[in-house]
Amino acid sequence: MIKRILYLLYIGMFFPVVALSQINTDRVMTIGKNALYFEDYVLSIQYFNQVIGAKPYLAEPYFYRGLAKMNLDDYQGAEADCSQALERNPFVVNAYQIRGISRIRQQNYQGAIQDYRKALKMDPENISLWHNLALCRMHEEEYAQARADLDTLIRISPRYTDAYLMRTEVSLKQKDTLQAMTDADKAIEMDRYNPDTWSSRGMLFLQRGKYKDAETDLTEAIRLSVRNAGVYINRALARYHQNNLRGAMSDYDLALDVDRNNFIGHYNRGLLRAQVGDDNRAIEDFDFVLKMEPDNLMARFNRGLLRDRTGDYPGAIEDYSAVLEEYPNFLAGYQYRAQARRKVGDLKGADADEFKVLKAQIEAQNGTKKQTASNDKTRKKSDKNVENYRKIVVADNDSEDDRYKTDYRGRVQDKNVTILPQPMFALNYYERPEEVKRQVNYYKGIDDLNARRVLPHRLLITNNEASLSEEQVKQHFASIDEQTAAIVKEPGNVLHYYARALDFYLVQDFDNALKDLDEAIRCDSTFFPAYFSRALIYYKQLEYRKRDRKFEVETVEEQNLQVRSYDYNKVREDLDRVIELAPDFVYAYYNRGNILAVMKDYRAALVDYNKAIELDPRFADAYYNRGLTNIFLGNNRQGIQDLSKAGELGIFSAYNIIKRFTTIEEK
Repeated sequence: MIKRILYLLYIGMFFPVVALSQINTDRVMTIGKNALYFEDYVLSIQYFNQVIGAKPYLAEPYFYRGLAKMNLDDYQGAEADCSQALERNPFVVNAYQIRGISRIRQQNYQGAIQDYRKALKMDPENISLWHNLALCRMHEEEYAQARADLDTLIRISPRYTDAYLMRTEVSLKQKDTLQAMTDADKAIEMDRYNPDTWSSRGMLFLQRGKYKDAETDLTEAIRLSVRNAGVYINRALARYHQNNLRGAMSDYDLALDVDRNNFIGHYNRGLLRAQVGDDNRAIEDFDFVLKMEPDNLMARFNRGLLRDRTGDYPGAIEDYSAVLEEYPNFLAGYQYRAQARRKVGDLKGADADEFKVLKAQIEAQNGTKKQTASNDKTRKKSDKNVENYRKIVVADNDSEDDRYKTDYRGRVQDKNVTILPQPMFALNYYERPEEVKRQVNYYKGIDDLNARRVLPHRLLITNNEASLSEEQVKQHFASIDEQTAAIVKEPGNVLHYYARALDFYLVQDFDNALKDLDEAIRCDSTFFPAYFSRALIYYKQLEYRKRDRKFEVETVEEQNLQVRSYDYNKVREDLDRVIELAPDFVYAYYNRGNILAVMKDYRAALVDYNKAIELDPRFADAYYNRGLTNIFLGNNRQGIQDLSKAGELGIFSAYNIIKRFTTIEEK
């Protein structure tokens, strides 16, 4: 009965319409921020809604709800929430930051500039604010102001590579190629392992016609970032200018492996395939382009030429006619259509086309001006001069493919260049889908538990946990109710406590999840999944306390929270118990290895990774983390060997790390 009363008090938290004043807003805010930190954005918004309903005068829940909405690409909603937060507290720098980004995504660059200028008055040395302000200035073509902002940013942070990359772009716009090259060289000098620095200088060489140097720099950028389609596209252009058609085609192949919908990749590869006589596959590329852009008449004309060469004369005539309808003065079109019409026996149509060409030639002799192709080997994507149909396409903005150009700082998903280990494994009902499934995570004890059908869903072993949808959130709140009723009936059943603990965990209520896991262990001290899950939740709580506070509106209490090595002892103790109860449960050794690495006990971590690999010789994550641990200990050769195995087993980011440390060893 007591448990039922406690549960009803808890449920009151989630139905604030009944009693707004009764919910513990501090606790709900904490759960909401926890959900936000672990990227459960839909769930976090529901918690912040409750706080706003109970205390609408607080700025904090509006700010966090805006941050969650921004990460769900609801930029209008994010801007509105940040505005509400600033109405209540106009001194929250991060609210200006997030509202600025939301405005950028809505192409309101002037509004974003106003936000960043206000924020910089309160925090004049904030690198992210200066970064975004400069990018907005560049987008608005306010190059003089952008240069001044970047000069200030470099004075504040002389080692900030992105500032030099952006100033390179500004210098190019101002036709100052000498300063652009100086900044590009400086960026590489400061960060040789950043692919953007090499890509930036490679593009600069490309624009200056130094194609061999451009290819060298872009090759280095690819070596450091093999999954960037834009760099392959740019290197293909450098190779094309050196008449290396096969090399250029190879780069387009690689770019399209990374980004199969890349327009420039398909169009240019189609042109090059046509040049080397690979007509049928060239047609496939132009078919793809026309599927993406049905009105692209240059692609249509090129496909017509290829159909003509492969004997599909009706198809060729159809394509030529579509182009001539739009460009009635395009003489080459009439010439080719006349030839195709003769081949299908349409002599009258062929004569008409040839007369059109003859008439135009006579007019040209009499001084009538006609449109001709330019002498350049390439054309801009926006170029509509049909005479340039044979030319390789380049982006309208020469640096359009450079990632730093639109890398506005402030999103939670901003790239983290730090080399991080593979994450902890959890017992969960959901995991994110992977394009390439690296391994099947299996343990007989968990499979037996699933076979008994005693839990609401099938339990998975995963380190790629998925966020919940709104419908799933509702399901798990309902499941909490069902499991509570079951606990009242069977207070000694470990599975009811464990199932409810998983529900609380999935809705990011870690405190209640831990209480239920404690109860589960009291009911059955040999039930190892409870220890495993409790260890993971302890760990996540510690990580939350250590979290990056880039967007936090911190209280004094939060600022005073510190996580020390001994705080991880509780996590380790639970994993020790799991290993005692299930000595062949490979994921417990792996997780304990991760914890020992966090505690900087690297040699003990190696022992656990060794054991995990002994139990499962195809455990990619264990090879990856053992490789990093060996590198931390200075054993680069062994570390690289492990990372190579991890890459072989599907963790492709391992290859980037190998390249970095191989370069270090060679030096």
